[in-house]
Amino acid sequence: MSGMQCIYAMVLVLLCVSLSRAEAPATQPAPSTVPSTQPRTTTSDDHLSVTEHQAEIGNAQLHYRATAGTLAVKGEDGKKKADIFFVAYEKSDVPDLSKRPITFVFNGGPGAAAVWLHLGTAGPVRIVLPDDGTPPPPPYATAVNQETWLTSTDLVFVDPVATGYSRASADQDRNQFFGTEADIRFLGEFIRLYLSRWERWPSPLYLAGESYGTTRVAGLSDHLLDRHGIAVNGVVLISSVLDFQTISLGEGNDLPYALYLPSFAAIAHYHKKLAPDLQDDLARTLAQVEKFASDEYLPALLKGRVLSPERRAAIVETLSRYTGLPADIIDRGDLRISPEYFRKNLLDRGRTTVGRFDARLKGFEPDALSSSPQTDPSFHAIYPVYAGAFNAYVRQQLKFDSDLPYEILTNKVWPWDFGSNGQGFTRTADELGASLVKNPHLRIMFASGYYDLATPYFATNWTIDHLKLPDALRARISHMYYPGGHMMYHEAGSRAKLQKDIAAFFASPAR
Repeated sequence: MSGMQCIYAMVLVLLCVSLSRAEAPATQPAPSTVPSTQPRTTTSDDHLSVTEHQAEIGNAQLHYRATAGTLAVKGEDGKKKADIFFVAYEKSDVPDLSKRPITFVFNGGPGAAAVWLHLGTAGPVRIVLPDDGTPPPPPYATAVNQETWLTSTDLVFVDPVATGYSRASADQDRNQFFGTEADIRFLGEFIRLYLSRWERWPSPLYLAGESYGTTRVAGLSDHLLDRHGIAVNGVVLISSVLDFQTISLGEGNDLPYALYLPSFAAIAHYHKKLAPDLQDDLARTLAQVEKFASDEYLPALLKGRVLSPERRAAIVETLSRYTGLPADIIDRGDLRISPEYFRKNLLDRGRTTVGRFDARLKGFEPDALSSSPQTDPSFHAIYPVYAGAFNAYVRQQLKFDSDLPYEILTNKVWPWDFGSNGQGFTRTADELGASLVKNPHLRIMFASGYYDLATPYFATNWTIDHLKLPDALRARISHMYYPGGHMMYHEAGSRAKLQKDIAAFFASPAR
């Protein structure tokens, strides 16, 4: 074979190889690798503690890695904006991270750290409470959480700036952190950074929030898609408020009075303040109250002074029947019952109050003549349980230490720019609806407690019902109800049901 023939032969071989590659299937199995749940890169500004754990959940052993610490979030100029504290839990020995969901979890406030969902229900360790959710005496303990969400998803609990151990750099403008839109933008950047550092872009992504945390994650679901091209698989909204018009009582806004009424009835039922026929079946009673609130009570409030005396008297009588409050008081209140008045006057007209976050709980009221309760037995007694338990847990088990105070609920984020998009009330329901329209695989789960006077369940119903969505998209929304308060998971039965519902939500295939 001549030299020229050899060259032709080599070209022919190379061409054949090239063609064979071009005709190969479009998708090839990825190389088999052992995934890492350690960050790909860190900086000297990051401070992380990584520990290995195992727990017996049911009859199975759960092995997981915990990462507690601060991640420095910087601008494109390399200048640090803030140190964000988080605690991440990742199931060990997962063969394929592209099949393992990861969920970023937020609480609310504004000004609350993620400790409530962390040690209350979702994390692998939780605070120890009696089954009825009442606060125990100090000192406070933690135990293995048999209802942890970690069996379904990896978890990242995130403390926004000024909460937990998260702090802004001294030279940074507070306006980039402390407002509805600013908060969403900054935490969206944290999520993007985490997904990159821990190489979790291929994993199914979920968001979970409680209270104002639901306002936050509803906005994040749309922001992540528009700003970073990050599509979210699912959103969990616990004790939600996506439209502040539904809970902001005041002149010119009668809507909340009607939306609170079913919660008043549920609470009066719990404390046995209703007539015998209404005490018999809570579900049946609430169906009656919901219908009355929508079909009769709200229209009566809208009529104002043109409401006839006969119709007004009938409304007053029905409100008294459904709330357990005296008819003359309701009449003098112009048919409008505030949650504060209800809490103060349901039981003994002034000396015993029920909780705002969990109206099952009762407390002594020092000022019987004040117009609203001075304390909240469902918050002030439970707050130190979380504070004491977390400060011990983060040091002893997660091996992270700091001399900073862990800000469980702080006013350092105030004043907070709630914004209103020109509508008068903060609202991120539209962003959640837009996410459903843009993302054909997004699913949403709402969870509400019957005895919650912070974010009443019927207000969530109203928000869902007023999303501008076709029935096909509404099929991707579910709403679960629990016999508990704002933190419904404090009650053992509600916590178990919530975990079961969460597991089913994560197990549901994308549609």
